[in-house]
Amino acid sequence: MSFQIIFATNSQRFQTLTYAMSLASVRQFFADRAPDIEVLVTETSSATVAEAAATHGVEPGRIAKTLSLRVSDRTFLVVTSGTARLDHRKVKAPFGGRASMLGGAEAEAITGHPVGGVCPFGLIAPLPVYLDISLKAFDEVVPAAGARNSAVRIKTSRMAELVDAHWVDVCTEPSVSP
Repeated sequence: MSFQIIFATNSQRFQTLTYAMSLASVRQFFADRAPDIEVLVTETSSATVAEAAATHGVEPGRIAKTLSLRVSDRTFLVVTSGTARLDHRKVKAPFGGRASMLGGAEAEAITGHPVGGVCPFGLIAPLPVYLDISLKAFDEVVPAAGARNSAVRIKTSRMAELVDAHWVDVCTEPSVSP
């Protein structure tokens, strides 16, 4: 796959070009590794858990959100249930320290995907990928697919296999009020 890069002074055009390249890398990832999985592109944004759940007609927990994290000099991705929250105390055991979230520009630079489209598929360079056990509550999840308006429906076990992920327990689910 080749890309024609056009330099433009209008930052919106550049941003659109970046998103198109990111979406293309995810499409290529699935074409190469899982051609049976369709990349879904919608007219509405799915950049947040709430938007994605509404767009795809699923409960927020089924949205698989990807966090770009750093501990010391190690950068990696953790994919969690849409309702799970990173627990910094739990992070220390598997990763050896306190995790910090990467800023949007840095996350895009290391993954090739814009904020709202960050996912473990079609990365510009290999990164370790971890799946939080919060995802095990769902047989199928809906992670982003490289753009703010794209996603895939995928079996949780298949996602783990495709991205060579390791399972970790680094999140907590919010408590439910009676």
